[in-house]
Amino acid sequence: SRMSRRLGLAAMVACARVQGAVVSQRATARWMASGEGSAAKRVLVPIADGSEEIETSCITDTLVRAGASVVVASANVDESLTVTMSRGLKIVADVHASALGDDDWDLVAIPGGMPGAANLAKSDDIQRIIRKQASSSNPLGAVCAAPAVVLEPLGVLDGRTATCYPAPQFVQVLGEKAVAGDVVHDGNVITSRGPGTSLKFALTCVECLYGRDTADALADQMLVTRE
Repeated sequence: SRMSRRLGLAAMVACARVQGAVVSQRATARWMASGEGSAAKRVLVPIADGSEEIETSCITDTLVRAGASVVVASANVDESLTVTMSRGLKIVADVHASALGDDDWDLVAIPGGMPGAANLAKSDDIQRIIRKQASSSNPLGAVCAAPAVVLEPLGVLDGRTATCYPAPQFVQVLGEKAVAGDVVHDGNVITSRGPGTSLKFALTCVECLYGRDTADALADQMLVTRE
């Protein structure tokens, strides 16, 4: 009957809400587990409204496959964890950047996309995290618009070469630092061009954390040609 169908739909909605709460609890537990005492490499992926979803997915998925504990942090001004990506996909972050404190990270990897990169660049929390990561020996990565929009204004690329999305407004910001290449690794900074190069970028990040053999084996499993 129509009433039965309505009751069934209501039950499904209630179940989905409970499942969503469980997912949120699991995400929080994963973030908590990524602290001291965890053997996994700790990776931070900051995002904000307008970040690129393909790049974000490639980075997080590949690093998790490698065994890393990946934390996705929202930098939204309203401190919401639900982030609307550049093409409308909604991603629920594990934590807001303001709650990260002075944590150490084995890798910080920044997706591009606009206006996501610009929103990340405006965040005091993200600026603090990037400066600390850049001054350490641990790798710092950025893709697409992020090298020009997020890293360059902070002076992170001084004395280094980098690549970015091949649009004039980004390449011109890098100036003489800009070089060709899908992935450029200079010092502890790794940069890449965009969505189509994000798997190569993520695998380079894996290599930095776990070694060449692990990255190559993972690339074979994912059917990715690295060279």
